[in-house]
Amino acid sequence: MKNTALLLIDFQNDYFSSFEGAKWKLNKTEEAANNALKLLTKFREEEMNIIHVRHEFLSEDAPFFTPNSNGAKIHDTLLPKDGEYQILKNSANSFKNTSLKELLDKLEVENLVIVGAMSHMCIDAVTRAASDYEYNCFVAHDSCATLDLEFNGIVVPSKMVHASFMSALQFAYAKVESTDSILELF
Repeated sequence: MKNTALLLIDFQNDYFSSFEGAKWKLNKTEEAANNALKLLTKFREEEMNIIHVRHEFLSEDAPFFTPNSNGAKIHDTLLPKDGEYQILKNSANSFKNTSLKELLDKLEVENLVIVGAMSHMCIDAVTRAASDYEYNCFVAHDSCATLDLEFNGIVVPSKMVHASFMSALQFAYAKVESTDSILELF
């Protein structure tokens, strides 16, 4: 696909159960990162646009991704290389108060392949916003991770949280496919 960018959202240490001191461990982050690495490798081989988005909360009191902490750093498995773009955000939506839209316009991007965490927050927010900006969105569902949620005394297992949000995105905002299916597009 021409005019395509890979958007890697919040693959940061605090989300990885394998990272000592992780503050907000997600379910199967390592598996999601391994799948994202397949896409990252392909995009690097094809010299396509790669954008790493990293979240830092503005407060030291944040539950995770505190400013300048090791937990807020991108995990070693997906570290940016020279020539790859990096965006720092402070909210769930990667477009909000960042230069992401301007960068995508400069690169003449039409298609976005979206991976990362959390499925129910930042992946959902960026995909909906990108669709509203009329980008063609592709979400690699097995390259995304989330965690169990609780509402009104009801615990929702991460598998159900993930499926619910992927289903909603697929309905109106993106093509939601496996990593391997998306790799076949290149």
